Amino acid sequence: MKIKLIFVLVLMINVVSAQSNKNIHKEAILVDTHNDFLTKVMEHGYGLDTDLNGKTHSDLTRFKKGGLDVQFFSVWSDGNQINPFAFANRQIDSLDAVIKRNPDKIVKVANVKELLNVVKQNKIAALIGLEGGHQIENSIKNLDALYSRGTRYITLTWNNSTDWATSAFDESTKPEFKGKGLSDFGKEVVHHMNEIGMLVDVSHVGETTFWDVIATTSKPIIASHSSVYAICPVPRNLKDEQIKAIAKNKGVIQINFNSGFIDSTEKKREDAFMESHKLEFDSLALITKNENIAEEMIHEKYKQESDKLRADFSLVIDHIVYVINLVGIDYVGIGSDFDGIVVPPQQLNDVSTYPLITKSLLGRGYTQKDINKILGGNVLRVLKANEVI
Repeated sequence: MKIKLIFVLVLMINVVSAQSNKNIHKEAILVDTHNDFLTKVMEHGYGLDTDLNGKTHSDLTRFKKGGLDVQFFSVWSDGNQINPFAFANRQIDSLDAVIKRNPDKIVKVANVKELLNVVKQNKIAALIGLEGGHQIENSIKNLDALYSRGTRYITLTWNNSTDWATSAFDESTKPEFKGKGLSDFGKEVVHHMNEIGMLVDVSHVGETTFWDVIATTSKPIIASHSSVYAICPVPRNLKDEQIKAIAKNKGVIQINFNSGFIDSTEKKREDAFMESHKLEFDSLALITKNENIAEEMIHEKYKQESDKLRADFSLVIDHIVYVINLVGIDYVGIGSDFDGIVVPPQQLNDVSTYPLITKSLLGRGYTQKDINKILGGNVLRVLKANEVI
């Protein structure tokens, strides 16, 4: 009888705990600062308002299932894209079309006031992040045009450098880029972004560019989808001094879910995986004329092998906790990179799985107030601080 009573008590505690997890997650404003679904639209013609389970990490139904309230949609192209500004606008057109078809589910917002109003209506607030400054084509006029269409941050570079800012990839692999950083025009871009209320994003930028941004900006910055170098030493991640500088700037670091950016052992395993399928990958890349699609196809075909590359879910939380321990609770958030990554962590299969983060943070002793900041409060503070009154 005593054993049965203990079992019932344990069961009741688990039920109450689960309800607490769900309530805290539901009450928080969940902001993801980086989702690459618009690239899937360009590559595959997918619609965000259709059932894409098993095809993508995202769709409107799964956004709501995961408790997402605010999404920054990434507008991306690589450095080889012809007319990248026009291509960026085509991506925004595709988002606008979804919003027009689903006004009861998703609304584009321009500022925090509009954002909070949309969230209160139980709709998703949509904003845009431009991933790669090359898409403004060295034109402040183009930058302003993208701002007018809902772009609220620019990642100054993608892997490719621009004429005015050097990337982490180029600075770490090509000697001619080391030490270049921001040009005079690059500093003008940063100043102009500060003036109009557009966030400066330092994910993907090289260290020299990073420190030039810190010296140039008058507003808090973001790293929209970067993780911790001390845990996973890859050029895309932030070193301790950079994390401290962002905190001093009152900015925020949004942790990336990519297994290769959170697990220091993943790259070696993924390189071996891709090498074992190199001939097939090369053939698919030739046929599709798109290495991203070819890589997705290889991972999908050899899914059991690919799944073994996925980082342990706990590492996502480790990166969040590292930032908190280094600089405090006010400077960390979530920038998943869903639909821009091929190998997400275990358990974080898609956007419906965000509640696992809340549950894990509670398990590590963080309070509801802490979790509200991590899930969205911190980045909303920075977005507000950049607004021009």
